[in-house]
Amino acid sequence: MDYLQHFTNAVDAVRREGRYRVFADIVRHGGAFPRATQHLEGATRPVTVWCSNDYLGMGQHPDVIAAMHAAIDKAGAGSGGTRNISGTTHYHVELEQELADLHAKERALLFTSGFVANEASLSTLSRLLPGLIILSDAMNHASMIEGIRQGGAAKRIWKHNDLADLERQLDELPPMAPKLIAFESVYSMDGDIAPIAGICELARHYNALTYLDEVHAVGLYGPNGAGVAERDGVMAEVDIIEGTLAKGFGVVGGYVAAAAPIIDAIRSHAPGFIFTTSLPPAIAAGALASVRHVKANADRRVQLHAQAAIVKRRLTEAGLPVLEGPSHIVPVLVGDPVLCKSLTDQLLDRFGIYVQPINYPTVPRGTERIRLTPSPVHSADDIAHLVEALGHLWSEMRLRKAA
Repeated sequence: MDYLQHFTNAVDAVRREGRYRVFADIVRHGGAFPRATQHLEGATRPVTVWCSNDYLGMGQHPDVIAAMHAAIDKAGAGSGGTRNISGTTHYHVELEQELADLHAKERALLFTSGFVANEASLSTLSRLLPGLIILSDAMNHASMIEGIRQGGAAKRIWKHNDLADLERQLDELPPMAPKLIAFESVYSMDGDIAPIAGICELARHYNALTYLDEVHAVGLYGPNGAGVAERDGVMAEVDIIEGTLAKGFGVVGGYVAAAAPIIDAIRSHAPGFIFTTSLPPAIAAGALASVRHVKANADRRVQLHAQAAIVKRRLTEAGLPVLEGPSHIVPVLVGDPVLCKSLTDQLLDRFGIYVQPINYPTVPRGTERIRLTPSPVHSADDIAHLVEALGHLWSEMRLRKAA
């Protein structure tokens, strides 16, 4: 077998579909986000980032950077091992306590990423609960799908955000069978939000656990930034909350928060936790500083949602096909992978605006889009430049405008 040719053919298939991904080589300007420099062969150029998941710009916040510097000076670079073997520092302990407090749960558990948190937790819960049936929202993230698949539990997929379909499926299951409803709060590609209260009500009625992914909501919603469940006043009704430190909190890492027996069971049985080196102390320290700042200061949350509303309104007024939704996410539909890639290339090359195309498998074929993420640190001039550039390219490329 010609192994290299086999791999080449696999990549060529992606290229033919127009969805081959090219990474932009950029360096963010410390303290000046969303400014960045793109590195090209033998040259550089300034760009403005419009697709970052550092939604609040906390990755550039002085408190976060200072905490990381101090931790490096005090504890060094790496953690030195897994959490079971020398990799639990006081920074990790404090951060887990802070996250548990954020979500009003007894305990929290850190992972190296949000993907790993979902994958490890859901697969472990599946193995620990014999006969478990997981009811998964049709639009759940790949990390949740992978965790459910690896765990081997029976799976049923319910229509996205459709309470009637969820109830129908719950009603078909044996009353005594263990059940877990897995869903997200903010769905990051369409920007819609789950009916958390209704899902929790059904879970109570049918004696099911709830597992809520708040990755695109922590730091951004609720009085303390705990997410949509906090905003909606139903956080206590959710059994397990999963979140990330890489988006609203601007660093890296993932976690789950729940009652102490659930967290202890995951901690004691999840290979994705047990057998991996823990986050570096500086990362834990920076995340701790970020969580504490975001909990105590709502100003960036307020600014974020105001900016998102302005961008949505301005793009809609320009006739661009914004997918309307109640969250901070601003998707603009293109509907073709080749055109989507061409659009983002020209935004970067001609206007210094960095946006990545969102193609299959991240979204279904035919729904290719750009996904804009306004932040509190984008200026009025940044917004005006974005709207003008998109409007110009939309007309030039003769893309279909909104009706």
